[in-house]
Amino acid sequence: MVKSNNLVKKTAVMAVTAGVAVGLTMGIAPVANAAGENVVFIQGVKGDGFYITMECGVKAAAKKLGVTTSTQGPAKFDATLQRPILASVVASKPDAILIAPNDVNAMQKPLEQAAKSGIKVVLVDTTVKDPSFAVSQIASNNLAGGAAAFAAVKKLVPDGGKVLGIGVKPGISTTDARDKGFQDAVAASGGKYVSVGQQYSNNEPAIAAQITTAALAKDPDLKAIFASNLFSAQGAATGIKQAGKEGQVVVIGFDAGPDQVKALKAGTVQALIAQQPYQIGVQGVNQAVNALRGLPTKKKITTGFSILTKSNIDTPAGKAAQYRSTC
Repeated sequence: MVKSNNLVKKTAVMAVTAGVAVGLTMGIAPVANAAGENVVFIQGVKGDGFYITMECGVKAAAKKLGVTTSTQGPAKFDATLQRPILASVVASKPDAILIAPNDVNAMQKPLEQAAKSGIKVVLVDTTVKDPSFAVSQIASNNLAGGAAAFAAVKKLVPDGGKVLGIGVKPGISTTDARDKGFQDAVAASGGKYVSVGQQYSNNEPAIAAQITTAALAKDPDLKAIFASNLFSAQGAATGIKQAGKEGQVVVIGFDAGPDQVKALKAGTVQALIAQQPYQIGVQGVNQAVNALRGLPTKKKITTGFSILTKSNIDTPAGKAAQYRSTC
């Protein structure tokens, strides 16, 4: 009876070995192991509707592909807080990392070292100075998004006037591009629109509110503000309310988190540039898993955006474009 069992085991092993050999001969990539590949998503910052929505896309794609996933992120959008998180994740030796780098320079070497250790790295949303080590980069067309924000200003303030830009801080690839796209479009307007500066909130709504109230005190005829990320838009809306200028200053915000949607519906913000964070998350996992399974990958993927206003925010398309607070 023991001999018979051994014969069965040997036959089964031979059959599995033969199946793998046939698969490799036919060019079919090996499937995931029983536990599934381990993919870690490192957010730019915790609690941001953009990254929460991206996490939802990560989880959905991971479930579909049979891989395990976890999410970590710093309490603030700060490379000094993100770097130790990355170091800890690398030490745990995951198969792949999806990450939104907090700084184009500060995160360069740590991510290069992660890739050299054999971990597949996918850059989602933001990038670094030299991303050649990455399996893929996936982000919105942020330069075009900044230009679209100015197009919205022109539509809402057709007579021209003074405009202000509020960003996060220099050195973040995405917001740098949005700020540039907006300011370039203002400069190309032929003087009809005049920029009163580009300021930075350091991703703090309270600082954005202070910038806004100070700008309105200095330039009471300010016509529009472009806030190039979620927290800057939130702070700009608060600053306008505090200054008693609701309905007098147009705010174009980037991103469409719950607070921004509320501000839009309340009339404090007149337009939102909504990205596609869910799709960025899905594509990030797809590219990481393709790399792990020996399938083709795309070095760069650009996702689109939607312009949300009061007139379309409650349409099916408008609702689909809004960010989530939970998955």
